[in-house]
Amino acid sequence: MPKLGRRTLTATSAAALLTAVLLPQASAQTDEPIADPLPDAKVSGLGITVEKLFTLPESEPEVPPTDPRIQRWARINYLGEIPDGSGRFYVPDLNGPMYVIDDGEIHEYLDLKAEFAPEFWASRGMGSGAGFITFHPDFEENGKVYTVHTEARDALTDEEPDLPNRHESVVQSVVTEWTADDPSANTFSGTQREILRLSFPTFIHAIQQIDFNPTAEPGDPDYGLLYIAAGDGGAGVYSDVPQDLSVPAGKILRIDPLGEGSANGEYGIPRSNPFVGRDDALGEIYAYGLRDPHRFSWDTRTGKMYLGSIGQHQVESIYEVRRGDNFGWSDREGPFVYKWDSEGCAVYPLPPDDRRHGYTYPVAAYDHDAPAGYCSDVGRAVIGGFVYRGDDVRLLRGKYLFGDGVDGRLFYTDAHQMRRGVKDHTDLATLYSMRIYDTDGDVLTMQDLAGDERVDLRFGTDAEGELYILSKANGTVWKVTGAQWRRP
Repeated sequence: MPKLGRRTLTATSAAALLTAVLLPQASAQTDEPIADPLPDAKVSGLGITVEKLFTLPESEPEVPPTDPRIQRWARINYLGEIPDGSGRFYVPDLNGPMYVIDDGEIHEYLDLKAEFAPEFWASRGMGSGAGFITFHPDFEENGKVYTVHTEARDALTDEEPDLPNRHESVVQSVVTEWTADDPSANTFSGTQREILRLSFPTFIHAIQQIDFNPTAEPGDPDYGLLYIAAGDGGAGVYSDVPQDLSVPAGKILRIDPLGEGSANGEYGIPRSNPFVGRDDALGEIYAYGLRDPHRFSWDTRTGKMYLGSIGQHQVESIYEVRRGDNFGWSDREGPFVYKWDSEGCAVYPLPPDDRRHGYTYPVAAYDHDAPAGYCSDVGRAVIGGFVYRGDDVRLLRGKYLFGDGVDGRLFYTDAHQMRRGVKDHTDLATLYSMRIYDTDGDVLTMQDLAGDERVDLRFGTDAEGELYILSKANGTVWKVTGAQWRRP
């Protein structure tokens, strides 16, 4: 800053000086890449203890995969509790089986690989296969179950997607409704109907999760509405598809699976969706501007929806999601500028006029810590978790637990620190790393428990808000049974 001497500045001259001195510097700064955009998570003495519950059966895709990342014991990716008071768990396996666990006994509820052969596709693409299963909140009465799986082969020519896609398709995600003859049975029998089919231009970032808001009560506007996390299909790195409201890729969709009025006649579009009535937008869209919206959940105390979205160059993000949000991809990666044609894997500072764009930034995030000049998969992928509201582990109350899917690191942040309105990366919630302790108090890692350097970590929860941890590496589920503080 130049010396001003003894002159008295008027408001006008002061503003002119700030414009001349500060704004050019800030503008120039936006062109400087940031190789290490976020601080490392703080090492915490808080650690959890876990108890092994069960290991799911070994499974294989329909065709032996060539990608070693798909060669897992069982590609289990979630645990939930059926909302009928029975205490039964459900666990999907991307290779096809959908399991119900009743009083510790494992039952194959559905096998999507068998149901949808030969178009069923699970042998290429990290999220391909039987991606998810969820149960309607009125399942005990109506027997409605929903799944999503991927198809290829003849489906690409024989089946038309229900919503537009700007690029040629190589895989389709299909949402199916199943109606059980007997909701209390541990093996499905009944009928099915397809309710939504979307197409994607690559084998990555298709539909990841489908789910209902567990905090919505009968009579609430959100009750019984199905949320669908649709990735960008890999197109965000070379197009503006995630920002295009005329296509579903890179969006959170919200539909009424028991309603009417959609273009294909198989579901309803809630009138409260933010873009209903716009000629240039799909009414199904709830929020947009996402690369790979992988896992979402709701805080059962506050009703807030949190989403873990997997990044591209540097940033793994946790968002609080509200209707109409634009999370910025692929103009933004987390709270930074993304340039698809930039050299290396850097991100860039936000411009001085950033607020005019109206992007919603993460409430928590961590970066890749990639080697200098390295621009490839460095083994970082955020897996969204849950705000703990259970009763068994008092030290975890109010903490949002999540992790990295690849190396299995566990993180937490305090839910009250995850505030919307983030202006830049300095406003993010403080991130802590979390330990695992054995019964003797010794420190373990998820790699120890999984028996593999690649953990493929996932999370689950039950009706009481207790937490579960899963690993594809050995197909095992653990329950979080306690927590303790020890000096870091």
